[in-house]
Amino acid sequence: MKRLLIALVALSAMVSGSLGTALAQTAEELGVTPGYYVHQKVVYHNTGNLADNAKYFKTILNNLRNHLKVTKGDVEIRVVSHFDGVILFQMAKTDPTLAKQIDDLKAQGVKFLICRSTLLERKIPREDLYGVAAEDLVPSGIAEVARLQGLGFVYIHP
Repeated sequence: MKRLLIALVALSAMVSGSLGTALAQTAEELGVTPGYYVHQKVVYHNTGNLADNAKYFKTILNNLRNHLKVTKGDVEIRVVSHFDGVILFQMAKTDPTLAKQIDDLKAQGVKFLICRSTLLERKIPREDLYGVAAEDLVPSGIAEVARLQGLGFVYIHP
């Protein structure tokens, strides 16, 4: 049993180290040449994941960071959260690491939009969500996704 535990810890360290290295790659190391990506307008659709919200939110935040890295900021990104997607902001209220990731993305221009309808249906006060101001609320998450697509934003649902 002790050997199994030691092996699992070693494997975990190797995987963590590999992921850290992959995340630290620059756009140049990934083969992005100047002018390769033209200005993009993108809407990420965050509905959460009933099976594992924590894993899903980690994935979507990593996608956002990578998107910003390779486009070197020449991108407009909106993240529309509704249904279980609002749980991200509830979790960030008590998770400083998650809160910092959201703050870092906002500092790079990512705009997080929250469905007011979801909050009303679930009786979630805006104040229970991390970093959500009144101007971040939209009447309907799904209608906002459609509105942004009509304005030329490309749809992504990780």
